[in-house]
Amino acid sequence: MELFGTDGVRGKAGKKVSAMDAMRLAMATGIYFKQFAKTHKILVGKDTRRSGYMIENAIVSGLTAVGFDVIQIGPMPTPAIAFLTENMRCDAGIMISASHNPYYDNGIKFFDNKGNKLNRNKEEEIEAIFKDDKRILLAQAVDKNIGKSKRIDDVIGRYIVHIKNSFPQEISLTGKRVVIDCANGAGYNVGPTILKELGADVVVIGDKPNGFNINEGCGAMHPENLANIVREVRADVGIALDGDADRLVMVDEYGEVVDGDKLMGVLAVHLKNQGTLKGKGMVATVMSNQGLDEYLQTEDITLHRASVGDKNVVAMMQDKGINFGGEQSGHIIFSDYAKTGDGISSALQALAYLVETDKKASEAFNPYVSYPQMLVNLPIEAKKDFATIQGLDTLKEKVEKLGMRHLFRYSGTENKIRLLLEGKDEQILETMMDECTVFFKKVLS
Repeated sequence: MELFGTDGVRGKAGKKVSAMDAMRLAMATGIYFKQFAKTHKILVGKDTRRSGYMIENAIVSGLTAVGFDVIQIGPMPTPAIAFLTENMRCDAGIMISASHNPYYDNGIKFFDNKGNKLNRNKEEEIEAIFKDDKRILLAQAVDKNIGKSKRIDDVIGRYIVHIKNSFPQEISLTGKRVVIDCANGAGYNVGPTILKELGADVVVIGDKPNGFNINEGCGAMHPENLANIVREVRADVGIALDGDADRLVMVDEYGEVVDGDKLMGVLAVHLKNQGTLKGKGMVATVMSNQGLDEYLQTEDITLHRASVGDKNVVAMMQDKGINFGGEQSGHIIFSDYAKTGDGISSALQALAYLVETDKKASEAFNPYVSYPQMLVNLPIEAKKDFATIQGLDTLKEKVEKLGMRHLFRYSGTENKIRLLLEGKDEQILETMMDECTVFFKKVLS
């Protein structure tokens, strides 16, 4: 598909994600959802990027043009859009965000009336409508059928109550000092409010969005600043969100970043011990470390691996009747509480574990030794079909003969290839990664 990537539509604001294309895409989305419409309402939220104003207005124009009423709720986390779409009985939800990307990018994510991200088939249908001039023209409403829009500013309370209900009522965060880095993004208000209401001593950073500083040297993509503050104020733990607050990165009391796979492993075992882990397993992705697999085996928990992308994790969770999964990058899904990755909700589950076990974060979230792993994100000029790249099979065979696990894949949101190698010998791993990098630079430039 030309429009949709691994998580909705994403690209440079004003170019790939232009006002005209956003309006047309909104019209196509409205046409698609009209066949299932019950309330003829669509919810629209956004993160804190300046370009969100432009795209939001374009989307409202497109939706009202095909007869939908629009509820605008302003800056809110992506998981809040998923929750509120279902909670407010909307036919669909739209989130305007480029997640962890820099401010100059933006994107559009879609949810059905149950708060689920759209699968590939539904995205293909919307893209086909987007390209159909005649269908777009005929669908435009007139007279009393044109939609209207309404901005509601107080729905944040619904989401706060929902997230707080995921935290065990018999405990509190009183006595815990928590630093939260909101990435100058969509969670800048919700995150600190929830932590304070649960009793934590909260130090807040990254909560001054200006339209251009989202993810800039802060948040889940840059936890080093958070680590420094945690050490400086002697906090128990640090929490970093990304721009749309669907991702969580934690640092322990020493300012060391908690490995995402280890965090998920600990939480899976905790759910099992509580008797609330469904399906006797958890879902991660092909990116997750082999050490996670071996750790879960000792706890009689099966690890299932999905393709990269939190919606692929969710799809496999639903297919296998599992209620927990995620990505090592920080998208963690507790499906009993959220339909998608939710950085704030996941942080509360991790904090609850610390309170209930009375452990330091450095001890609690370090249950096994990971295999050495290297990940390189390589900018490229073109995404060639792997089957047509001469010498790639030979390269893979060499990696496998050295006892390493490999994953080569194109980014769904950027013009990059992501190279992952994993093995027991770190020196051999580095040498092989150098060879892989040189190979792909040559064949993809």
